[in-house]
Amino acid sequence: MKSTDTLLIVGAGTAGAELAMATRQNGWAGPIVLIGDEAPLPYQRPPLSKAYLSGVATAESLLLRPAGVYAKADVSLRLGVAVGDIDPEGRVVSLSDGTRLAYSRLALCTGGRPRPLSCDGMPADGKPSNLHYLRTRADADAIRASLLPASRLLVVGGGYIGLEVAASARALGAAVTVLEAQPRVLARVTGPDLSAFYEHVHRSAGVDIRTNAIVRGLQRDATGKSARAVVCADGTVIEVDVIVVGVGMLPNVELAAAAGLEIDAGIVVDEHAVTSNPSICAAGDCTVHRSAVYGRRIRLESVPNALEQARTAAATLCGKPRAYHPVPWFWSDQYDLKLQMVGLSDGYDGFVLRGAMQTRAFTAFYLRNGSIIAADVVNRPAEFMVAKRLVAARASIDADRLADEAVPLRELLSQPG
Repeated sequence: MKSTDTLLIVGAGTAGAELAMATRQNGWAGPIVLIGDEAPLPYQRPPLSKAYLSGVATAESLLLRPAGVYAKADVSLRLGVAVGDIDPEGRVVSLSDGTRLAYSRLALCTGGRPRPLSCDGMPADGKPSNLHYLRTRADADAIRASLLPASRLLVVGGGYIGLEVAASARALGAAVTVLEAQPRVLARVTGPDLSAFYEHVHRSAGVDIRTNAIVRGLQRDATGKSARAVVCADGTVIEVDVIVVGVGMLPNVELAAAAGLEIDAGIVVDEHAVTSNPSICAAGDCTVHRSAVYGRRIRLESVPNALEQARTAAATLCGKPRAYHPVPWFWSDQYDLKLQMVGLSDGYDGFVLRGAMQTRAFTAFYLRNGSIIAADVVNRPAEFMVAKRLVAARASIDADRLADEAVPLRELLSQPG
C-alpha cells in the first residue's frame, strides 16, 4: 500500500461509511473517497420504519457520524452523485456528473432497493402518487406526511418492514390493513408460533391483518394519478388513502455484473470480502457469501452483517486479512416489543418455548437434530446475549432444561446435554 493509492467506496450506507472509517483506522494511507447517490450524510435506515416514521427520531439523530468525523479521518465525500459504470481494467469509475475517478482498490457497498409491486393498474412509467416504498429518508418523509389521523393505510407485505410501518402508523392514528400473500406474517423468517403471536399483537392494536391475500390490481381515482382502492385476487376491494409496499428487497448488483464480477443473487465474495476480481471488495446487503455455519451461500440484509463485513473488507484492503464467518442476527421493534433474532431457523425440526407468550417476554429456540440453530427473543435482552452463544456453538441441550426458567440460561452454556 502506498500513500498515493486511492480507495473508492461506492455506496454511502452503513457498510460504505463503516468501511471508509475502518480502512483509515487500519492504516490506509492514501485517499479514500466515499460515493453516495443520496445527498444527505450517511444515515441509519432501520429507524425509518420505526422511531423516525412515528416522529420520535429526527433526521439529525439518524446520522451515522457528523460531517466533522469524516473530515478528521480525511475521507472525501461525494454525495448526491451516482456511479454510471466501472472500468475494472483501467481501474476507473464514471460518475453521473461526468467525473471520472481512478482507483487503486474499489469497494462496492451498493445495498439494495425495494422489490416493486407487480399488479394490474400499475403505471408503466412509475407508480401512483399515494403508493410508497420505504428505503430512504425521503421515502419515510413522504409516508409520514401522508399519514393523517384516520388515514386509511394499506400495507402490502407482512414482513419486518410492513409490520413496523403498521405499528408506527397506528401510533399516528391511522387505520391500518396489512395484506400478506403467505398463510402467515413473517413466514419467511420465523416459525408459526411467532407468526401467530405477532398477528395477535397487531390485531389487538387495531390492525386488520389479512393473510393469503394477494394483490391483483389497483383502481385509480378520477385523475388517474392516485390509487383509490386495491383489488385482491379473491375479488375483495379495499379503499385506501395511502399504500406502503414492503415485499422484499433486490440487491443492487448491476454495476458489479457489468464489470464482470460473479453474481449469484448478490455480489459473490469470499470470507475476506473479496469479489471475483481481486482488486474489488464488497460488503453489506448487496453481497452473497458462503456461510461456514450453514454450509451454503447466503445473503444477509442486516446492520450487523453490514458493519462486520465492512470491517472485514477494511482489514483485507490494509493487508490484515481475517476471515468472516458470521452467525446472523437481526432485530425488529413493534409497539413495546423488541424482537431479537439470531441464526436462520429454516429447516428446523424442534421448537422449544422458554416463558409464556402472553407475558410478551419470552425466548423461542429452533433446533435441528437436537442442536440449537436459531432463537427468537422478545423483550429479554439478557437471554438474547446467551442465545447468540448457544446458536454459535450449535449447543445440544435437553429441551426440558432449555424451557425451564428455573434454570438460568447462562448455566446451560457450560452444562449442555
